[in-house]
This record gives sequence, structure tokens and C-alpha cells, in this order.
Amino acid sequence: MFGDTLISEKNEKTLSKVGRKPIPIPAGVTVSLDYKKLTVSGPQGTLDYDVHSGVEVNVFDGEIRVERKSSSKFHRSLHGLARSLIANMVIGTSQGYEKTLELMGVGYRVQSTETGIVLNVGFSHSVEITSPQGVNLTVEGNNKIHVTGIDKQKVGQLAAIIRKVRPPNPYKEKGIKYSGEVLHLKPGKAASRKT
Repeated sequence: MFGDTLISEKNEKTLSKVGRKPIPIPAGVTVSLDYKKLTVSGPQGTLDYDVHSGVEVNVFDGEIRVERKSSSKFHRSLHGLARSLIANMVIGTSQGYEKTLELMGVGYRVQSTETGIVLNVGFSHSVEITSPQGVNLTVEGNNKIHVTGIDKQKVGQLAAIIRKVRPPNPYKEKGIKYSGEVLHLKPGKAASRKT
């Protein structure tokens, strides 16, 4: 029983590191709390978050602190999640988020449209991607796409949808990849037979 107490105390310290960390509010960002609705406004825009009843959010001294109602496993996991989501809102409204994708392959190109982009990536048809509200798509050259917005989840989701149209092929060095993504290219069967 004494050992169980030590284990629970250890878990208490390790599982709540993220949740206990205060979130500093940068200059130009305002945070307001109306009962269970948290609103974060900044130079890039405004985001809202409905605070779960299992956690409590306090705003004071230029910081946001998230506290949990109990030490149950559910509330501990919810503690870290709520803190991460709120921190993402602060960064998004103050700086914004961006993901860049690159097209690899001869003849692969992307064009900008009024509602989004059109991809030509080796199919018999072009693929049109519509930009959702709050996310912007910009094209650089004919093989680079910039996905920007204040909502980290929406930016990441749209970037993943674009990449999924033609994922990188490890043998032919073709497809759509994230900028800076490290691909482990494979020589293929023919090249391996020669060696």
C-alpha cells in the first residue's frame, strides 16, 4: 500500500507538467472569460474555446492558468489538453500558423483559384482543393503551397488533406511533401539487383 502511494504521487507530478505551466499573454493579445467561454483576440484574429466543466481557467497578472477539478485520470488528461488548446489559441491569434508543401515530379504543378487551388499531379484529371473559412492558401511558383491561418487544427488538417492527394512515393521521388520533410528514398528492385 505504501508503494502504491509513492506511485500515485509520482504520476501526479509527471502527468500534470503540461497543465500546470502558465500561459503568458503577449502584447497585443486580450483574453476574456465569460462563464465557460474563453475568447482570445489578437492582431491575427479572434478564437473562442468552450471550457470543459472538468477544468477551471483563470486569467490574472498577464497569464492564463488552467486548474483541474480532481486528480482522476480523465481530469489529468483533460488538464493538459485544455492548456495546450488555449496556448495554441494565443500563438495563433498573435503570430498565426503556417505549413508549406512542395510538389515533386515532372509536370506536377499547382495553380491558385478564387476559392482555393487546383493540383495537377499525374492524374488524368486535376484535383481542386477549396479553402475553408479561416484558412488561406497561397501558391509560390508552380510547385509550392503555403497554408496559413490562426487555427492550428484547421491549418494542419488542410495541409494533411493536400498531402494525401498524392503522398510522396519513396521509389520514384514524386508526390506532395511537407517542406523540410525527410524522405527515406528507396532504390527499388531493379537497382538492388544490379548491386
